[in-house]
Amino acid sequence: MGPRLIRRIRTAARRPRPLGEEGMTTAEYAVGTVAAVAFAALLLAVVRSAPVKSALTQIVVSALGA
Repeated sequence: MGPRLIRRIRTAARRPRPLGEEGMTTAEYAVGTVAAVAFAALLLAVVRSAPVKSALTQIVVSALGA
């Protein structure tokens, strides 16, 4: 690597970068948490339903060979 390239890399590394919206704010965390809980509740309701419970039981029984 030549000295010019090294100088350009060092200059670019020292240049301040504009601050963007990199992290989530508290409100965004709250909305994300509520969405995750709602999805978990929906998934739990689906898994607890009779058809899914029956299918899962069949899978386990056939896997165990009983």
